[in-house]
Amino acid sequence: MTEITVIILCKDEAAHIGRAIASVAKIATRIVVVDSGSSDDTVAIAKAAGADILFNPWTTHARQFNWALDQIAGVAGWVLRLDADEVVTPELAQQIGRGLPDVDGIYLRRNICFLGQEIRYGGVYGLSVMRLFRNGAGRAEQRWMDEHIVVNGPTATLSGAIVDDNRKPLDWWITKHNGYASREVIDMLRTEFGAQNGPAQTGAKRWIKTHVYRRLPGGLRAGTYFFYRYVMRLGFLDGPQARSFHVLQGFWYRYLVDAKYAETRRHMVMNGCGWEQAVSDVLGVTIKDEDMR
Repeated sequence: MTEITVIILCKDEAAHIGRAIASVAKIATRIVVVDSGSSDDTVAIAKAAGADILFNPWTTHARQFNWALDQIAGVAGWVLRLDADEVVTPELAQQIGRGLPDVDGIYLRRNICFLGQEIRYGGVYGLSVMRLFRNGAGRAEQRWMDEHIVVNGPTATLSGAIVDDNRKPLDWWITKHNGYASREVIDMLRTEFGAQNGPAQTGAKRWIKTHVYRRLPGGLRAGTYFFYRYVMRLGFLDGPQARSFHVLQGFWYRYLVDAKYAETRRHMVMNGCGWEQAVSDVLGVTIKDEDMR
C-alpha cells in the first residue's frame, strides 16, 4: 500500500471534518488535522475518527500548510492536501489505492458544489489542482490568496476528483469571500510594489489573470469575466444554486476585489502612506516582516 499522509487545515469545521476524514480513511496511512483554534467539536470529531491533531495559530493558508509539512519532514511516502469541506470521491480513492505513477506530483480534478448543487458549467468543472505529491517535493507558494503547491519534478494527472461541498449557509460564504477579497488585494499590492516574487510554477489561468485580466480597467474586468463565465462558458445552463455561484463568485467577488483595491490605493494617495499602512488602515490587516518573505 502506498504511504500517504493527508493534511487537513481547519477551524470550526465540525460540520465537515468527519466526512472529509471518512473519504480518505481507506487510502491514508496517517491523517493530520491542523487546527487553528476551533470553538466547536472539530477536534473531538477528528480525534474520534483517528486523526492526529496539531495546533498552530492561523496566518495564511500557505504558511499554515508549509508549517504542517515541516512537522512531517522526513516521513516517507506522499502528501495529500485536503480542505475540511472537501471529500475524495470513491473513484479517486480507487485510483490512488491501485498505486501511483513514478512522478513527484499528481494533479487531481476538483469539482464544486454550491448550496448543495454541483456546478457543471462556467469553466470551473473538473479543474486540475496539484494536491498529491511526494513528501519533500512540494511546498505552497508564499501568497495570501490563491496559493498553489509548487512541485519542480515530473507530474501526472488522475481523472478522479476531489469535491468541494461546503454545507454552511450563504451568509458564511459571503463573509468568507469578503476576507478573501482583502487577501487578494494584499497580493496585488505586494506584486505591484515588489514585495512578492513571481510564482515559480503557474498555469495558463494564473498567467491570464496576471497579464490580461488585471490590465483591464477596474470597472470593466469583473463584467468581462462574468460574461466569459456565464455566457461563453455556458454558466447559464447550470441549476439555480449554481447560477447564483457564477453571479456571486464570477462577478460580485471580482468587483469587490477591485473596489477594495481602489479604496486602498486612494487611501495611499490621500494620506501619503505606504501600501502596508494602507492595508492596515483600510483592510484591517497588519503586515508583519515575515509576510514580506
